Amino acid sequence: MNATQFCNKCGSPNEATAQFCSRCGTAFGPAATAPAAAPPVTTAPAAYAAPPAYPPTYAVPGVQYAGFWIRVIATLIDAIIVRVVVHPIAAIFGFGGLALGGLGTLGLHHGAGLPALIFGTGVLAVLTLGASWLYEALMESSSYQATLGKMIFGMKVTDLYGNRIDFARATGRHFAKWLSGLMLCFGFIMVAFTERKQGLHDMLAGTLVRK
Repeated sequence: MNATQFCNKCGSPNEATAQFCSRCGTAFGPAATAPAAAPPVTTAPAAYAAPPAYPPTYAVPGVQYAGFWIRVIATLIDAIIVRVVVHPIAAIFGFGGLALGGLGTLGLHHGAGLPALIFGTGVLAVLTLGASWLYEALMESSSYQATLGKMIFGMKVTDLYGNRIDFARATGRHFAKWLSGLMLCFGFIMVAFTERKQGLHDMLAGTLVRK
């Protein structure tokens, strides 16, 4: 009687000399070769990961950023300084315009008061805006890196890496404040809630206010 071997997979009986199961085709014995295993899938080393496209936005340990209220106080001090310088000059131009507009030996000519007032107000507005821009841009791009109001509290305006900014970036930061103010001052209020105490104008200009 011929010996019988049973398939380990389906249990079917087969002759002892069979190399494959007659029912399911499973190989018997060491003569049959198993299909080659697929090569393992390897992942690229972490060193080849692409670097981030932008600088990190988290706060740097050991670096202090100026908060909301201290910056408000510094801004008020700067506004007072600018107006102390500008108002006397604007008054001179305003009175000059008043004289040119009709202030004669017998007093103010009829109908000349309103044009003279408009002229003086316009001179004051132009001088104030221009002086504020030059004051901030020149001081923050200088070696002091701060206006007088900021210097009182030990603050400096830097780029995202702590370097001194140039006049062009300081100018962009100044006029970006207009956008912060037009958004119901929300651009300024952001200083109180962002991680690095940046207002909208700081984010647009890529600047920080450090202590």
